[in-house]
Order: sequence, then C-alpha cells, then structure tokens
Amino acid sequence: MSTNRDTDTSADLEEVGDNAIEAKETEGQSQGKIVFRKFLRHKGAMGGLIVLVGIAVFAFSSLGIFGLPGWWIHNHTASGQIVNPGGGPTWSLSNPFNLGEHPFGQDEIGRDNFARVMKGTQISIMVMAIIGGVALVIGTIVGALAGYYRGWVDAILMRVTDGFIILPTIVVGAILGRLVSGTNGAVLGLVLGAILWTGLARLVRGDFLSLREREFVDSARVAGAGDIRIMFKHMLPNAMGVIIVNTTLLMSQAIVLEAALSFLGFGIQPPDVSLGQLISEYQSSFATRPWLFWWPGLFIVAIALSINFIGDGLRDAFDPRMKTIPSWRKMKKAERMTKKGAK
Repeated sequence: MSTNRDTDTSADLEEVGDNAIEAKETEGQSQGKIVFRKFLRHKGAMGGLIVLVGIAVFAFSSLGIFGLPGWWIHNHTASGQIVNPGGGPTWSLSNPFNLGEHPFGQDEIGRDNFARVMKGTQISIMVMAIIGGVALVIGTIVGALAGYYRGWVDAILMRVTDGFIILPTIVVGAILGRLVSGTNGAVLGLVLGAILWTGLARLVRGDFLSLREREFVDSARVAGAGDIRIMFKHMLPNAMGVIIVNTTLLMSQAIVLEAALSFLGFGIQPPDVSLGQLISEYQSSFATRPWLFWWPGLFIVAIALSINFIGDGLRDAFDPRMKTIPSWRKMKKAERMTKKGAK
C-alpha cells in the first residue's frame, strides 16, 4: 500500500528527471538559443508564423512592391467587364486548382476583388509594422528613462504617459486619422504609433526599476560606464522578453484599430485601399455580393490571430518557468531515470 510519502517521493523524482532532461538539452547554450528552441517547439507560434509569412509573401508578390511588377494580371483600381453573373468568384472548392480570372469575384463596376484585397493586405501589414516599430521605440525609451532615473524624471514621464492612457484611443485615432487621411499608410502608421506606446512604456519602466538594483548594473557603474551605456547595453537586453512579446501583441491590436478607423472612414482613403476600408466600402453588399465583404474580413482575422499566436509563443519562450510538454520518447526516458533513482 502506497503512502503519501511514497507519492511525494515519486513526484519529486519525476520532476528531477524532467529537469535533468531539460538541463541536458540546454547545456552549453546561450539564452538566445534556448529561447529560440523553445519558440520553434511552440506549435501555435509556428503555425501563426507560417500563416503570416504566407499571407505577406502572397500579397506583396501578387501585385509587386517598390515598383517591381507582380504576377497577378489585374490592377486594384482598373475596372473591366463582369465575367460571372453578379460578379461572382471564378474560383470554387469544386476545382481548387483553377483560380480563374477573378478568384475573389468583382464589384459592381468590374474591379477585381482579388487585386483589391491583396493591395489592402499590403497597406494593412505596412501600417501594422510601422505602428509596432514607432510604439516600440517610444515606449522603450520612455520606460527606460523613467525606470532608470526615477525621481522627477519618472514623475514627469509617467504623468505624460497617464495623459495618453486616459485619452480614448479610437476617438484620438479618428481625429488624427482625419487630419492625415489624404496621405499614405506610412503617415497613418506613424500617427497611430505615436499614441499606442503607453502600455509598453509602463512595462519597460517596471522591468528597469527592478534591473537597476541588480549587481551587474552596479558593476558596470563602478567600471565607469555611462548612464546611456548601462541602460541600452546592459539593462535593455534583459528586458527584451517583455518588449518583444508586448510589441507583437500591440501589432495585432494595431491592425484591428487600423481596420476600425478605415471602416469608419477616418483611415486609408481612395484610391488607396486597406482591409478595413474594403469592408466599409462593401458593407452594403453583404447580402447581395458577400464575397466582397468576407474576403477582407477573413484576412484581418487571419493576420490578427497569427500575430497573437506568435506573441503567445514568444511569451512562453521567454518565460523560464514555462516548460514544454515532453515527447513520448522523453517521457519514457524520464520514467527510466525515475526508476533508477528509486532504486
């Protein structure tokens, strides 16, 4: 008859076996390699990365970029003769390998919906990347300065941050989007990134408040390193986990925000198109031409979910407390080690 003590001993041995396997696998590897391996083993993150890269390659290669021509024959602004009745799609699941001339259908004036969705995907991804980059730079700098210097610097920067936080993002984004609505997506991304950095700044500040008390910071200061070198050479690499994870999650929110602003008419304006602007333009066609509405919505959902999965994978990879589920072979190996330890 087993006792509680035997059960506890068995559990301890099992944990020791798992830890021994994990320690053996990561022996002699840098922190970056360990994080990279854990990220590669995250199935959701790998799936999201494959989908996101596939969508980006498909969108940018189909219509081209930076003056380079794409492989698709139609332009997103050119109208033409309607092929199918009602502009229906020429691609169907019954013959998936034949895209036809208009696989996503046509609108009421004969414009190719595939070209418009691909162009909207290009602009939406570009805006999302710019928003993430701008928010990353501003949030990291503000949080690092506030967490390192503390005192009046921290007080001023955090009050500015609080001022941005209390502003309703969708309202401010709509006002700023209207002011720059006649410009391209890059300017809109810069404007939106300038108001979405607050959450990252507070997280970076918290990390820097903790890191500045560590021994390696004191050692760098004694060695004569300046404040800038200590912050961005010694402390920043230790906060990269928080920064990268929250930037990816911010980017997933950014593409939804851009779609919402374009849907309301405050974002991308014709002749440029974005996924949200396409949904707004074709919302009245939901009942009569649903393919015009569903395709841009599907791409928005796919991009947002992919980035969320990538962010989850990065969070698990950077978290030292997170353990991956071992394979069947590793579990059998741990079981043998447990039995050997019990003897």
